[in-house]
Amino acid sequence: MDRTSLTWKVTPDLLGVVDASGVFMDTNPAWFRTLGLLPEEIESRQFFDFLHPDDMSRTEAAFERVKHGEPVLQFENRYRHKDGSYRWLSWNAVPEGERFYCNARDVTKAKEQELHLATREQEARFREQFIAVLGHDLRNPLSAVGAALRLLENEPQSAKALEILALGRQSVTRMSALINDILDFARSRLGDGIEVERSASTGLRPVLAQAVEEIRLANQTAPITENYSFADPLNCDTDRIAQLVSNLLSNAVTHGTPGKPVTVAAGDDGSDFVLSVANQGDPIPEGTMALLFEPFTRSGTRESQNGLGLGLYIAQQIARAHGGLLTAESDEAQTVFTLRMPRQG
Repeated sequence: MDRTSLTWKVTPDLLGVVDASGVFMDTNPAWFRTLGLLPEEIESRQFFDFLHPDDMSRTEAAFERVKHGEPVLQFENRYRHKDGSYRWLSWNAVPEGERFYCNARDVTKAKEQELHLATREQEARFREQFIAVLGHDLRNPLSAVGAALRLLENEPQSAKALEILALGRQSVTRMSALINDILDFARSRLGDGIEVERSASTGLRPVLAQAVEEIRLANQTAPITENYSFADPLNCDTDRIAQLVSNLLSNAVTHGTPGKPVTVAAGDDGSDFVLSVANQGDPIPEGTMALLFEPFTRSGTRESQNGLGLGLYIAQQIARAHGGLLTAESDEAQTVFTLRMPRQG
């Protein structure tokens, strides 16, 4: 091609002429735009001088094919930019006598997107495998252990054996809760989000009452009061809202002042449903407040605290899955977690 032509000057493709030894005889201005190289930095040098080391052997094999009269189309390799980085180029090369004419297009962004897509696909496979392990490979054996312990409790046992079995069942329950938390965390952080199944026909009040009663039975020294004044049913996933309340209430009981009341309240505010859990106790430190809903963050420093620090994170994800938001306020008087969400999703 005539190097004085407009196409030679303005095309974004790298154009070049190479001799039989692989030395560039002519190049167009696109080399500078793509690789930062001027003609005097390219011409009279072999193309091997610019190649990525890992692409040497296969590029040499492709050049041999061209020298034997076979065109090479859409051949990809990496060329070194003047700044030391590498760009992916897609080449077409054809022989004409003792010269070889070639053009190349910068496909670096396409290769990066391809790599990103492969990474995302690998992450998706990892997510599926991870969730499968949690949802099946761990929970099923744990359920079998729980069932075996219940069967043993129905058999004649000594008082000591019954005590040990009860402790074993408590451990199974706690392990199951931890697995559920990790499963929710994995789904949320790896792309699927917290799953919710809304229903406008299932009453929320009895589900809330049951969730509160379970916490009350496990913490009989903590006075828990309930105050509900909302219209039922609510368009929500009742089990997930109960899980949110259970997480908040467990947190409130753990960090509240022993013997001081913990209050669960829920009501309507216009078109919104508002639920709160409040406890009395030391205020949450400012530094902790900033990270309160981050995973693996604890809202206190008690050595006896159980769990992985996922409860508040999961509660926030449940709120968001319902189009709502979970917030926290804490001062010397009390700490209050408040859920606000639209009644109609």
